[in-house]
Amino acid sequence: MPRILILGGTTEARVLGERLARRDGWDVTLSLAGRTASPVEHAVAVRIGGFGGAAGLADFLVAQGVEALIDATHPYATRISQNAAAAARQTGVPSIAVRRPPWIAVVGDRWIDVDNAGEAAAAIGQQPRTVFVTIGRNDLAPFEMAPHHRYLIRSVDRVEPPLPLPHVTYLTARGPFREADDRALMQTHGIDVVVAKNSGGPAAYGKIAAARSLGIAVIMLRRPPPQEGPVVVTIEEAMAWLDHAFTAAAARGV
Repeated sequence: MPRILILGGTTEARVLGERLARRDGWDVTLSLAGRTASPVEHAVAVRIGGFGGAAGLADFLVAQGVEALIDATHPYATRISQNAAAAARQTGVPSIAVRRPPWIAVVGDRWIDVDNAGEAAAAIGQQPRTVFVTIGRNDLAPFEMAPHHRYLIRSVDRVEPPLPLPHVTYLTARGPFREADDRALMQTHGIDVVVAKNSGGPAAYGKIAAARSLGIAVIMLRRPPPQEGPVVVTIEEAMAWLDHAFTAAAARGV
């Protein structure tokens, strides 16, 4: 019985779990960090919580007899991806990362590329502006240093505690987000600039397309450097990799 661990938190992880759940005799566990209060339902067994770094993940792989590790975390979840790569090296468990391609600027986009949230806050400028922040609730602290702006902050879970800012509106919502809806949202709030991560994929692209249509600049946080090890970009490629890994293992009599 193939035993697989998926490090999740993305649409790709959920869909991959659904695909694997249809296979009889496959033992699949999807691990979530537990940062989201109400995660979506999954078709496979779910484990919630950290592992205790790379060493803890390595111990888990060995103790549970995991035979394949799939890192399908968010492109900006660098720490768990580093731990996954290190644990796979330490244990010899075959591993792969699923990474959706980043968005590419097209004609009409007004992107300002930055490396982190601190640079994003500085890039808004000194003139008061109305800012739509869509980078999640864990990277908001730098915006406290720019209290002269008005903020609309959208996140899956509530921002607790609220930021000590004089002009901030919070919106809790889970994607996918349609371009028309995000365009209407920006127009209603008089948004001047959007702050986003280059997450890739269609679910969060609505705000990028909406900003383009409205002529609004997007301050885009660059993706972290990719982790070492093999990478695929689609669910089909991940499934093919799994089939090959277990076919090869069976041929070796493992």
